[in-house]
Amino acid sequence: MASAIDVAGEAEFDAERPSRGPLALAMRRLLCKKIAVAALVFIGVFYFCGLFAPVVAPHSYTDQNLDIVQQGPSWQHPLGTDGLGRDMLSRVIWASRTTVIVTGATLLTGGLVLAVGLGLLAGYAGGKVDTAIMRVGDVFFALPGLPMLIMINATLGARIRGMGWLGTIEKALRIDGFPDYVVVFGALSLFAWVGGARIIRSQVLALRETEYVTAARAMGASTWRIIFQHLLPNVSNIIIVTLSASLGAIAGTEIALSWFGVGVQPPTPSFGAMLFEGGSIRTLQANPHLLLVPGAIVAGLIFSFNLLGDALTDVLTPHAR
Repeated sequence: MASAIDVAGEAEFDAERPSRGPLALAMRRLLCKKIAVAALVFIGVFYFCGLFAPVVAPHSYTDQNLDIVQQGPSWQHPLGTDGLGRDMLSRVIWASRTTVIVTGATLLTGGLVLAVGLGLLAGYAGGKVDTAIMRVGDVFFALPGLPMLIMINATLGARIRGMGWLGTIEKALRIDGFPDYVVVFGALSLFAWVGGARIIRSQVLALRETEYVTAARAMGASTWRIIFQHLLPNVSNIIIVTLSASLGAIAGTEIALSWFGVGVQPPTPSFGAMLFEGGSIRTLQANPHLLLVPGAIVAGLIFSFNLLGDALTDVLTPHAR
């Protein structure tokens, strides 16, 4: 729920710039919320470090120095070192790259291509098309998500990683562990589209009977023209809110898979593997930074996604307050 200060600030901005478009107005309302801005800053820094890890990280994630194993924070290593003498700051930055790649790819394939495309098609076409898409979605929704993801990664992961053409793409893109990324975001995309598709479908079912859609259909507009030029813009707010809300869940699931050992494989860093390595009682007592550092970043990231999702809901769907 928005506070009185937030509402007053939004009203002030609305009065100052009445001619602003809806997107610009929504952005101004979002920037009035200090918590949302703080969440955006944290997420922005995280994704910046992930995207530019080769430049930002002071060391490579494979650099080892057995003379400085499990040392605490110091000037040379601000977040300490791990059990192989690797710089924890560099490992965290490279692990953020893993999360950025997986969440971005899953959001593009499962969140946009599948969820938006199938939701729009099911809602507008109706009939057998709607039934087929929704029944497939019901099957995926009924399956236990995390256990199924673990099973898919454990059973198919080795086969997919053994495909030679993925290694060729890995060398071309210069992304270490590219086959692992394909396995993880491919499995996540299978389950990530269902919720978004259902929400979009429900909105399209109401919009397809409106006057402007009926008029476009009477003038001979094609199905795809109606979907992408008339329906898609009117559900864009719902899409943005849905995607922002799903980012935290996608990131958390990727970390959970790595923690179980079926996600992105070593030596490519991941927060799940780091949490697993530092999660024993003995390690926590002797070297708490091995768990606290990645744990604090993961908690901050998921918490920031939740705060941003709540703020976007207030801004883009004010009638739901």
